[in-house]
Amino acid sequence: MFDKNKDNTDNETLNTESESINAEDEAKNPFAANNKNEENDNITSDQQTEEQLEENIQSEMESLKNQYLRLAADFDNYRKRQAQERESLLKYGAEGTLKKILPVIDTFERAQKCISEMDDLEKVKENFNVVQKQFIDSLEKIGLQKIDAIGKEFDPIYHEAVMQTPTDEVADHTIIAELQTGYKLDDRILRPALVNVAVNQ
Repeated sequence: MFDKNKDNTDNETLNTESESINAEDEAKNPFAANNKNEENDNITSDQQTEEQLEENIQSEMESLKNQYLRLAADFDNYRKRQAQERESLLKYGAEGTLKKILPVIDTFERAQKCISEMDDLEKVKENFNVVQKQFIDSLEKIGLQKIDAIGKEFDPIYHEAVMQTPTDEVADHTIIAELQTGYKLDDRILRPALVNVAVNQ
């Protein structure tokens, strides 16, 4: 049978001899221990450097992502503004042209009133009315609309009161006469109607 005590004694002897050898090596080369410590320090330092580098990369990626999101949002807002401006241009692009044509319509209306008083010019009146209607119909196709006035309640958005007539025959602030027709382009006022407004006594 094996002697366990003898085996333990032999192991202890080997460990002691190994430690003695290591101690002798360190005594012969005093820089060996320092080199090992420096190697361990270098490994730890390299690990810290890699971790710091990874953190820096993650931070930079997050910053770039935020910049991209801001740029995407800015571009989307710019695209929407451009679409709104194009829509407004298409909708109100004829505004300046229509304003220049309005005096022509006024002339038609004044001439119509004069002709209506001449019973012997029925043919002229008929032709004139046809031309006027065709002209106004053409303007209405591009968005021109008359503003209703006579019989309506005065609205400062659509009407401009240039006269006031005391009367109890109609409700207060009712428009009883139109001195100049008002026009709008879709929902934009080109000019208000000039009106005479009833004022109850």
